[in-house]
Amino acid sequence: MKHKLLLPVLAALFVTPALATPVEDAMTKAGCMACHTKDKKLVGPAFKEIAAKYKGQDATAKLMAKVRAGGSGVYGPVPMAPNPPDKISDADLKSAVEYILKTT
Repeated sequence: MKHKLLLPVLAALFVTPALATPVEDAMTKAGCMACHTKDKKLVGPAFKEIAAKYKGQDATAKLMAKVRAGGSGVYGPVPMAPNPPDKISDADLKSAVEYILKTT
């Protein structure tokens, strides 16, 4: 009888966390997650902060260009390095920007 009660507890301890989505994997491989998180400032702004700033705007192309070129001054003095196509493809970058803009 004790074993039947223990089994659900043990199972709960070994539940695997949700797997990252393909866009999150691409962002991690490109290095985005080294400076950004979903909901709090790290080196760069949180995705939520970026989404709030561009809410209601069609900013995908604008933000893709900013990511490609890099820069500083929008969210503080720390520069963001350029992210060329060999670091993240155009398709993955577009998906990443759309993902960021949908972050709430």
